[in-house]
Parts: sequence; structure tokens; C-alpha cells
Amino acid sequence: MNAYLHMNTTQYDHSNPYSAQHSHKPIHFYCAAPDAQHVELAGDFNDWQPLPMTRSVDGWWQAELELHHGHHRYRFLVDGEPTLDPHATGIVRDENNERASLVAVS
Repeated sequence: MNAYLHMNTTQYDHSNPYSAQHSHKPIHFYCAAPDAQHVELAGDFNDWQPLPMTRSVDGWWQAELELHHGHHRYRFLVDGEPTLDPHATGIVRDENNERASLVAVS
């Protein structure tokens, strides 16, 4: 899937404690990389700082994060190589015009 989606730029009401900005939801990320030595997750939700993922015996790597409502860009780093998620909501560009996966949290 190579569709490029428009990012939602809706502003949140930061003063309202019940706004979507304050609503977090656990999001599970999965990456199939059975031959990888290490896989990391980086996205706009963690300032693109790689977060180690946990390997399961079947070769899938996983991570769980609490993310707020909205769209989030991310990519996997499989043995240091940027890798898009084939199961992502879509493919977009990050602030450096590099391709990134998109996840929508509602």
C-alpha cells in the first residue's frame, strides 16, 4: 500500500481535562522479522528515539505504547534499517520528507 494520507491537524483544547489530548489508549505494534538481531520502534510519539521491541519465539517483535487520540507517524528499525509497517493505516512523509507508517488512534 503506497497511499499517502493527509495528516489530521486538529488542535486540542489543552485546558479541558476531558479532551482527546488527555485520552490515552494502549496501542500494540508488531513487526515480523524472524531473522533480525534487534528491532526498534521510532515515531513522532517518542521524538523518533528508537525504543527496543521484544522478540517472541515465532519471530514477531512487539511493543505496546499508550498513545493519545490522533494520527501518529512511525517506522521500525530492523537491525538498523528503516522499515515501513505493511499493516499500517497508511504511508505518509515525516518532517524530513522520509516515508513513515501511519497509525490512527481513536
